[in-house]
Amino acid sequence: MNRIPAFLLSLLAVASIAAPASSAAQGFPPTPPPPGPIQPAKFPPYQEATLPNGMRLVLVASHEHPVVSVSLSLPAGSKYEPAGKEGLATMTAALLTKGAGNRSAEDFARTIEGVGGQINAAAGSDFITVFADVLAPDAPLAFDMLADAVVRPTFPDKEVELQRTQQLSALQLQLSQPAALASRFFEQGLYGTGAYGRFSTPASVRSITRQDLVAFQKARFRPGGALLVIAGDITMDRARSLATKSFAGWSGARPAAQTFPAPPARNHTEILLVHRPGSVQSNIVAGNTTFLPTDPRWYPAVVANQVLGGGADARLFLILREQKSWTYGAYSDLDRPQGIGYFQASTEVRTPVTDSALAEMLHQLRRIRSEAVPDSELAAAKNSLVGQFPLTIETANQVAGAVSNALLLGLPRDYLTMYRTRLAGVTAQQLRNAASFVVRPDSMLIVVVGDGSKIYDGLAKIAPVRIIDVEGKPLTPDDLVAKGSTLSIDAAALTARTDSFTIMVQGQAFGYQTGVLSKTADGYQYEQHTEIGPMLQQKSTVTFTEAPALQHIAASGTLQGQQLSVDITVTGGHAKGTASVPGPQGPHSVETDTDVPPGTMNDDVLRAIIPALPWSAGAKWSFPSLDESKGTVQQLTISVDTTESVTLPDGAVNAYRASVTGGEQPITLWVSVAAPHELLKVTIAGAPITFVRAKK
Repeated sequence: MNRIPAFLLSLLAVASIAAPASSAAQGFPPTPPPPGPIQPAKFPPYQEATLPNGMRLVLVASHEHPVVSVSLSLPAGSKYEPAGKEGLATMTAALLTKGAGNRSAEDFARTIEGVGGQINAAAGSDFITVFADVLAPDAPLAFDMLADAVVRPTFPDKEVELQRTQQLSALQLQLSQPAALASRFFEQGLYGTGAYGRFSTPASVRSITRQDLVAFQKARFRPGGALLVIAGDITMDRARSLATKSFAGWSGARPAAQTFPAPPARNHTEILLVHRPGSVQSNIVAGNTTFLPTDPRWYPAVVANQVLGGGADARLFLILREQKSWTYGAYSDLDRPQGIGYFQASTEVRTPVTDSALAEMLHQLRRIRSEAVPDSELAAAKNSLVGQFPLTIETANQVAGAVSNALLLGLPRDYLTMYRTRLAGVTAQQLRNAASFVVRPDSMLIVVVGDGSKIYDGLAKIAPVRIIDVEGKPLTPDDLVAKGSTLSIDAAALTARTDSFTIMVQGQAFGYQTGVLSKTADGYQYEQHTEIGPMLQQKSTVTFTEAPALQHIAASGTLQGQQLSVDITVTGGHAKGTASVPGPQGPHSVETDTDVPPGTMNDDVLRAIIPALPWSAGAKWSFPSLDESKGTVQQLTISVDTTESVTLPDGAVNAYRASVTGGEQPITLWVSVAAPHELLKVTIAGAPITFVRAKK
């Protein structure tokens, strides 16, 4: 028999696809059938037990897959941190798996990874949760390791310091990101000093000691307040036996209840403007507190939120992005902690349309309260929510998390099984009633992070505006305009010199930077040459007066293959010139044509004059700085934070650690305490790059 060639089979297959039989011939209906009635979620029943030490155990057994997920939650979230120790819960959670029982951090990771499992811990506002996922035969190991992490953490000094460094780095990055700043100030404004209004700072993280960690774990980690949820391929007898054995010897009653201040009352809308000079966009967050997690208005509130800002088919997204082209996205959300939650709507928009976008957002928030939602829109929102829910409880890990969350929030036992049915039953009137309480645009806190000099006047027409800087310090409208320099330098310290730095990327030498300072007829010149592997090659030259004040900047080079250049001159209090700046779509030109205050500098001038500044503990200076990549002037501040030892290639040096804020990203400098005050080290928030003085 002759075989049909493979290429001919392919052609036949294509032909059959290109010319399908008609639907009528096949007997297919021309329209899809209507959806069937919503059924309660198929969810295994809970099995509960109380261990001899008082720990509550809940099992959701499922034998479809040979996996087990174990989740242990304790009332040890950030709201329980002592004043001045904010960040303690996060650091505690991170260290639970970095040494516990007889295992080091490396042993812990090696053991769980050796069986293809995982174990992690995370801190929220209300709870610390430790969870482990393994194959069913390895369940005993999961219980033992989880018990070690919770009951017998060792908090090794080396791991404590490593975690502190990582937390400070993450915090520095967070404080440089406008979206994170908006969220942070929004929650602080809503809750004040209450349970959910406190956040870690560099000072609070640095103050945390190993003794603080040990004391916090001892006080908050007790079986009497613990919830152990197990999901997967395991029986109740086996789960109880493993838990009893692993947690043997752990004792203690539930920690004493604590009371927290109620959220501040708000009877009018207020705008908190976080001035971030030079920002080309504004981040907007608007919202208010809502209710406790058990409030029956939760279901219609969830549907209202879906209609308003729950996704790319919701009103905020369709209007602010699709119709107005003001943003890449606009959303709303409901937060549901153990205490009073909140509603928020948020977006990021171009600076020139900040006030227009906020006005439109408030209009849509009023609409959801005052107008009945059309049946088609209501049905689409409910169908989306109902359809998404099963995807959130597919795995044992998801089931354990969902059950834990429901129990910790005090929700009814049938909450998960009836969730879809209750959402599907929400009426348009119930939605409107809930929205009238949950969305209160006439008594909201609105946080806007952006360049106040460009958006203040427009915002002030919408609601009263209070202004702060990115560190939370109060400002006035006059402060939005860059002021002249407060720097006073010792010209005798500006002698000819060469600076040399090794550029470290994630701890490895990856490039270098050199700087040469020389005297000119009417001031100084500083030439820099920077190379970071194949990514960046740049040469720059600045000239400046003894004031100091920028006269001229010229630069050229490449960044990831894109050409960059700068040529700007400052004369008579005016800066004029051009820059070619790399971007995601290729280089683009930036024109600079702006008045500048007296004493305006830039980053390169700051590097050059560091030895001439009057360094001392607590010193602080402000000065205007030209950002050539935007053609704008921003007010920078140098603050000496503390004194500490810095390790360099040729030994340890006692140094001032100083922060430079007000720019796109915070910068940290280390400068030698002893004269001449040499720049020793530089880090940039959010960048894995460190400049370290090269060995002399």
